[in-house]
Amino acid sequence: MRLAKTEYERFLALLEGLAPEDWATPTGCPGWDVRAMAAHLLGMAEMSASMRESMRQVKLAQSRDGVFIDELTALQVGERATMTPAQIVARYAEVSPRAAKARRRTPWFVRGRKMPGTQSVNGRDEAWTLGFLSDVIMTRDPWMHRVDISRATGAPLVLTADHDGVLVDDVVREWAARHGRPFTLRLTGPAGGTWGEGGPELEFDAVEFCRALSGRGTAPLDTEVPF
Repeated sequence: MRLAKTEYERFLALLEGLAPEDWATPTGCPGWDVRAMAAHLLGMAEMSASMRESMRQVKLAQSRDGVFIDELTALQVGERATMTPAQIVARYAEVSPRAAKARRRTPWFVRGRKMPGTQSVNGRDEAWTLGFLSDVIMTRDPWMHRVDISRATGAPLVLTADHDGVLVDDVVREWAARHGRPFTLRLTGPAGGTWGEGGPELEFDAVEFCRALSGRGTAPLDTEVPF
C-alpha cells in the first residue's frame, strides 16, 4: 500500500506536468490517446475509492457482451469522455488519496474472494482474488501507463530503486515462478538489479523488460506477467 500511494502521487505529478497538446497524443495502447488513458486510470481510482462505485462499474461491465476487463476499461473511458484534461487532473487529485486509503482498509475476507470470471495469461485462464487485483494489479496498472504516457509525450519518467525497483522485483519474481526455469537476469537502470543463477543469461533495461512482459513486446522465455 506504500507503493500504491506513491504510484498514485507519481501518476498525478505526470498528468499535472503535461502540456495541453500532449493530451491528444496517441499511446502504445491501440485506440487510446493520453486523455483516454488518464480517463481509464481515473475510473480505476474511483472504483478503488468506493465499494458502491466498484459494484456499479462491475455490474455494468458484466452486462456487456465482451471480455470483462475490456468492457470495464471501455466503460471508464466512455463515461469520462466529456471531461477536460483539467477536470481529469483535478478529480484524480481528489480521489486518488481516498483510493489508496480504501485499498489499505480492504479486509482480509474481501481480499480472499474471487474476481468475476477469469483472466487469460500466457494462453491459460486463471482465477484472481480481489486481493491480487487490489494489492498488485491496481499498482502495476498505473505504473505501466505512466511509462506509456512518458514514452508517448517525452515527459520525464521518474524512477527510483525504493519504489520502481520494488515493483520490478515483484514482477521478476512472479515471472520466474510462472516459467519455473533457471535463468540469470540483469536489469539495468534505476529500477534494475540481478536475479537468478544458471540457465540463459539475459540483460534488459528494467522498464523495457516489464513492457515486454506486459505484452508490449516479446516476453523473455515466452512468459508474460499481468499488468
